[in-house]
Amino acid sequence: MTSMHRSADLFRNAPLLGVTVVIVAIMGLCLTAGGAWLAVLGGSLYYLVAGLMLLLTAWLLARRRATALAVYAALLLGTIAWAIFEAGFDFWSLAPRGDVLAPLGVWLLLPFISGRLEPHLRAARWALGLVLIVAVGVLGVSLARDRHDIAGTIPEIGTTGAVAASESAPPGAGENWTAYGGTGLGTRYSSLGQITKANVKDLKLAWEFRTGDHKGPDDPDEITNQATPLKIGDLLYTCSPHQIVFVLDAASGKLRWKFDPQVQHNKAFQHMTCRGVSYHATKPGAVTADGAPAPGDCPERIFVPTNDGRMFALDAQTGAPCGSFGNHGQIDLKQGSEIQTLGFYEGTSPPVTTDKVLIVGGAVIDNYSDRVPSGVIRGFDIYSGRLIWAFDAGNPDPNEMPSASHHFTAASPNSWSISAVDENLGLVYVPLGSSSPDIWGGGRSPEKERYDSAMVALDIMTGKLRWSFQNVHHDLWDMDMPSQPSLVDLRSSNGVTPAIYIPAKTGDIFVLDRRDGHQLVPAPEKPVPQGAASGDRLAATQPFSDLSFRPRNMLTDAQMWGSTMFDQLACRIKFKRLRYEGPFTPPSEQGTLVFPGDFGMFEWGGIAIDPQRQIAIANPQSIPFVSRLVPRGKDNPAAPNATHPPGTELGVQPMYGAPYGVDLGIFLSPLGIPCLAPPWGNIAAIDLRTHKVVWQHRIGTIRDQAPLPLPFKLGVPMLGGPIVTAGGVIFITGTMDDYIRAFDVSDGKQLWQDRLPAGGQATPMTYQAGGKQYVVTVDGGHGSFGTKLGDYVRAYALP
Repeated sequence: MTSMHRSADLFRNAPLLGVTVVIVAIMGLCLTAGGAWLAVLGGSLYYLVAGLMLLLTAWLLARRRATALAVYAALLLGTIAWAIFEAGFDFWSLAPRGDVLAPLGVWLLLPFISGRLEPHLRAARWALGLVLIVAVGVLGVSLARDRHDIAGTIPEIGTTGAVAASESAPPGAGENWTAYGGTGLGTRYSSLGQITKANVKDLKLAWEFRTGDHKGPDDPDEITNQATPLKIGDLLYTCSPHQIVFVLDAASGKLRWKFDPQVQHNKAFQHMTCRGVSYHATKPGAVTADGAPAPGDCPERIFVPTNDGRMFALDAQTGAPCGSFGNHGQIDLKQGSEIQTLGFYEGTSPPVTTDKVLIVGGAVIDNYSDRVPSGVIRGFDIYSGRLIWAFDAGNPDPNEMPSASHHFTAASPNSWSISAVDENLGLVYVPLGSSSPDIWGGGRSPEKERYDSAMVALDIMTGKLRWSFQNVHHDLWDMDMPSQPSLVDLRSSNGVTPAIYIPAKTGDIFVLDRRDGHQLVPAPEKPVPQGAASGDRLAATQPFSDLSFRPRNMLTDAQMWGSTMFDQLACRIKFKRLRYEGPFTPPSEQGTLVFPGDFGMFEWGGIAIDPQRQIAIANPQSIPFVSRLVPRGKDNPAAPNATHPPGTELGVQPMYGAPYGVDLGIFLSPLGIPCLAPPWGNIAAIDLRTHKVVWQHRIGTIRDQAPLPLPFKLGVPMLGGPIVTAGGVIFITGTMDDYIRAFDVSDGKQLWQDRLPAGGQATPMTYQAGGKQYVVTVDGGHGSFGTKLGDYVRAYALP
């Protein structure tokens, strides 16, 4: 009988077996072809062998040979052994290696398949059955324990071995929440304790307010509401994506007043967001920076920066612009820069308010050109808006003021994130980004390199540099200092040390003495990969903090992931085709795997610090990026044109003024899921006495990202940080699934969660009003992050 007649007979007499043969053969062909490609690239031989064994299985099934079951049993057993060898007993790493083969093995044992095979070899059926039982056993073992989990316990205050509360601990927020990070120290700690580990499960929605500020047709994709509200007295202050200020009754959520700065909707803006507002109260007998008596208007004022480069000062009680400030209540932050293109300089984060000085940074458009506005940091008189000082990081004299003959340095390092302040020391701590363009440094001056991606401590009154610490030298990976630093006094038998904790995109947390910048936790310089693109250069070493969430070992193709073995194979091929030699592998035309990616293991949400317990709460994430330099050509011209407008941070970025553009993207499988195995997001506690991680757990599910609402706890990326309270409770909302969660500070166990109506990509806050503690979250979603957009401000309280 010919093979054609045999196939026709198979489909006529055993159609299910015939369909099975076709499916197994297609699987075998895909694995064989992809496996051969991976083998040529130096990857695992497993896929090639598995593909050949599937083809043999399909051939034997087509001939109705029962030995097909024995061959498949051998394949499945080999797959189990190989999977354990590569991934250990980690369920989510094992899953894509067996989630197709194991169900197919069950299918082959069903009577309408195995019953059609000859001769009726019981041994072959038993062999396959036993291997499937082994697979179930491996599944059970892998589910019993998460090998990425760190279990530990922080002693309660007052127990043996615990840190006792001390009057020397820095104050946290309490009844009020007066600054983005609770206070200017940026600890995100509240001394309130009405909500405790015992009763947090009883939290209910107390009130909900909707701003009505939604994405319009002329807005960029990167529209977000990342605001952490402030609470002073009986009022709650927040803002929406178009920087509209909303002031609510703190107890009821009812609107008291709002202010709309009339920001233009413009797709060319790279961002449309508001992270919050700032507050200042005039003290009795206060004077201006010039020594004159403080003006009588606006004894309490709210400052809001806008994405079109303005700063407003508003009366905190009425919302009326403060007439004594600037030009009828506003100043133009684009002044002093030669380039003033709308949207190229954006105020996205709240400024620092001190007794006399308003300290302002801003976001400069990423990777568009070397001819963009300056990232200068400026100090203004907090009452009049008069420019007092400047710190222009790209200028040989960073304190040079603008004049008729001098503009601030174009494309100098900027500070788009939130600063922290210690008024007792007279210092403001400013996290700086990199010079533009971010991914090419061949044309950077030594002055632009000095403070690139650094933390600078500036004198509040003069703007003069007190000290600096650079987290990445000659940054080609967009490794800005992304987070507000946290200031805490460390207590030990040797006394009290004023420290600053600096989370970095690299996953490092640098710990310095905030008086002079010397290291409290070692961050030695270590050699890094070399081989820059033509015309660029590289630093020979980079700092690696001993306190870090960066993986200690290099990635391997065994860590590549997928929902099935097929997209996992595609990810392994992509990985092997990219240039990757560990952290700080330089950008290349080949394409470079950047891990940690420029999304950052830490972002603007920062960490939370409990100064009483002497612990820090962190939420690191792990998402690789791909950076590919694109030579100039028809699709990547050397000068701006209408086909390459600004307005995005992903895809091909033009980097005008450099010999390359850059194609940036997340390292994803063909199905659009991360190629790196989870967890992609964790929550962890650090003991500040030892600087060791005490506990760490996955956080977040794929419910709102998967095609079906599956509550699988893989640990997902986040935008937004945690807060911690004296009641021993951690709150966080930033995960890609729409939840607010509460955790036990002692061991990290989840105590409570509630469903949010939109993405909670913001840091929550807490306060007291009318004798009741509230927890407030802003749920506006995030355009490029892919979470549901909304316009919600929600408050929770105990019944």
